[in-house]
Amino acid sequence: MSEETHPSTHPPLPPTTEDDRVSWLRLLRSRRVGVATFYRLLAEHGTAQAALIALPEVAKAAGIDDYTPCPEGVVLAEMRAARMARAQMICVTDPLYPSALRDIPDPPPILWVMGDISALARPTIAMVGARNASSLGTRMARALATELSNAGYVIASGLARGIDTAVHAATVEGGTIAVMAGGVDVLYPAENAKLAGEILRCGVRLSEMPMGTQPQARHFPRRNRIISGLAGAVVVVEAAAKSGSLITARNALDQGREVLAVPGHPFDARAAGCNMLIRDGARLIRNAEDVIEALPAAQTMQPDLPLPEPIPAGPPEHRGLRETAALHTRILSRLGPSPLAEDQLIRDLNAPARSVAPAMIDLELDGRIHRQAGGLLSLAK
Repeated sequence: MSEETHPSTHPPLPPTTEDDRVSWLRLLRSRRVGVATFYRLLAEHGTAQAALIALPEVAKAAGIDDYTPCPEGVVLAEMRAARMARAQMICVTDPLYPSALRDIPDPPPILWVMGDISALARPTIAMVGARNASSLGTRMARALATELSNAGYVIASGLARGIDTAVHAATVEGGTIAVMAGGVDVLYPAENAKLAGEILRCGVRLSEMPMGTQPQARHFPRRNRIISGLAGAVVVVEAAAKSGSLITARNALDQGREVLAVPGHPFDARAAGCNMLIRDGARLIRNAEDVIEALPAAQTMQPDLPLPEPIPAGPPEHRGLRETAALHTRILSRLGPSPLAEDQLIRDLNAPARSVAPAMIDLELDGRIHRQAGGLLSLAK
């Protein structure tokens, strides 16, 4: 199907009935339907129901025979699990969907959310850092998070060990957003189970993953883009030279967010990533005042403002299943058993990073490529 049939200015129609929401979830959970393909299919066919009907023929045109969309029973089971966990399904077209997240190139079409959903309407700052954080780094994270929370900001992080745990614990009463790499009902790491429950009093846990999904390494880059997408700025408190926190910082730059970093001693490997960010132009942070000063004007207004009217996101890119399969082939042809830097791969493909990244995530999810530390990629064994 040609690109001209689905202009980016045409927003997806919001699901207005329970059947519509089931269809949205079925389409998103269908094999080889990533975020970009989901938006494109909605734009091409108008509704998720129509897209599901057309999907087998679309797949056949791309050379995929005997394609079956996600069965209705699978998503009904997921929705039952959500009700049991008291999780709410929020679609990208819903008024409750975080407006900042809606603005990123690849907003999750559907979020599962637990807790006080009003926290999603407030100005948000992301804070991330090392899992094996130092005592000084943990103290700095707690102090920054507490001061920013007292100033009215919601703090978003990933509920991991170390810095994430420190900032969530410091902002339980003021409101905090924990973005999960697995299902919103799956508590990881186990030692944060009590904290995860406390977060729900004034904040939320959220995830784009299916209910009950156990987190795996390949899920964390997807989670990181949500952490940065929710916020007006990302503060990196402590991070090694090769860490997931730097992936979050790169996502923030791609999304037009401010990247801020706390400096550390040159001899401390846990501060190397922060020092590199500062060297490359990130703003040096000493206290909460520095963070607030760096925020965009819209984020420095008084919090607790009314939620703005939703602006549905159009498809972030226009690639059919045929084009997606061709891009997958190009990516796989340039990879081998020896690791290759992701940045180098993107340069070799001579394609925009925002187009290549979703394809690489799809290949990771299919188990065809393997992501290693430091942004290195190789063919899966």
